[in-house]
Amino acid sequence: MTTSAASVPRANARAAIFGWCLYDWAMSAFNTVIGTFVFSVYFTKGIVGDADHGAALWGVAIGAGGVAVALLSPVLGAVADHGGRRKAWLAACVAAAVGPTALLWLAAPDPSWIVPAMLLVGLASVAFELSYVFYNALLVDVAPPGMLGRVSGWGWGLGYFGGLACLVIALFGLIGFGGAAPLLPLPAVESAGPRATGPLVALWWALFALPLLLLVRERPGGAPIGAAIRRGLADLWRTLKSLPGQGNLVRFLVGSAIYREGFNMLFAFGGIYAAGALGLDFGQLVLFAIGLNVTSGIGAILFAWVDDAIGSKPTILVSIVGLVALGVPIILVTDPAWFIGLALVLGLFLGPAQAASRTLMGRLAPPGGEGEAYGLYGFTGRATGFLGPWLFAAATAAFATQRAGMATVIALFALGGLIVATVREPARG
Repeated sequence: MTTSAASVPRANARAAIFGWCLYDWAMSAFNTVIGTFVFSVYFTKGIVGDADHGAALWGVAIGAGGVAVALLSPVLGAVADHGGRRKAWLAACVAAAVGPTALLWLAAPDPSWIVPAMLLVGLASVAFELSYVFYNALLVDVAPPGMLGRVSGWGWGLGYFGGLACLVIALFGLIGFGGAAPLLPLPAVESAGPRATGPLVALWWALFALPLLLLVRERPGGAPIGAAIRRGLADLWRTLKSLPGQGNLVRFLVGSAIYREGFNMLFAFGGIYAAGALGLDFGQLVLFAIGLNVTSGIGAILFAWVDDAIGSKPTILVSIVGLVALGVPIILVTDPAWFIGLALVLGLFLGPAQAASRTLMGRLAPPGGEGEAYGLYGFTGRATGFLGPWLFAAATAAFATQRAGMATVIALFALGGLIVATVREPARG
């Protein structure tokens, strides 16, 4: 990895922090509205017509996208370290994501749209994940010394509230809630409400990504694209060859990849599971979505100070213990009220685990090598990412219940946490 970096201008630091955090607000709408609570449920019940079979197909789409992310993220991160212009790479990812997301409007409730919808969701999810490489790498440019944990936590918390805000607009503006008519006029086509969430999320994402692109200042300089590709690939190859001698970094990458796959599965299948296995009606599903986003956002923001005070690793481990302890009864209960109540408490630990993991990767990365580091972080998070959704799909199909698939999430949390417990965290600066 690169080991030196030019200093970053700190002018208007508060505006830069705000712009950086707002990107979490922008992109989280995709996870919340498309991936978890609205379009994924519409796909399984409206397009496929069977909750369990639809969940399996959704897993295939997300898993296939994970393969592409695993291959591209370390390469693009290493190239961006040498070429600079991480914001330009980020803007390209946003453009590549919002197009397929907007086209979900065309996905009619008919089996002929199963494959096209899977392709559109897969393409958007790839661009979503790749944008994280460049976004996360900008964290060290934005956060003042000693505030890495707080800025990361604030961004992650804001992301949960951004996803919630977009979800509320989708529910009341496009779908209608509690028997009320949608507030916004829609074309007279079948399932117009859930289909319109695609264009809504696309517009939301593009609009709220602008502050980061306008306010965040990058390191000066950068090689031309051709030289950046050559140097980035060479640097990445040297890093990969040196990994056997970097046990501390490898343990973090592997351990975090395992429990992050649990997060990915939870986001991809949480709404599907709540509707299919527990029989939550639409109103209960909405309460679940709102409550989980609120508690997760609150947890990420509150634990942001804990991260800077006691360290990222202890913050991660405390969160993992909470997730496992609550996850077991969540998959055992059959009463929707108990499920929702336990899930709300679980959310308090969900946000901190994600935010502190991002912070610890930034603390382990050498100066100037953040893009490559977060590329490897993305690679390990998705290298086996196709296995998680496909494992969920296989377990669901084999046991004819989504509870079997969700049980694997708890195991991933526990195993990943045990590995990260062996990591030595660098001194905080």
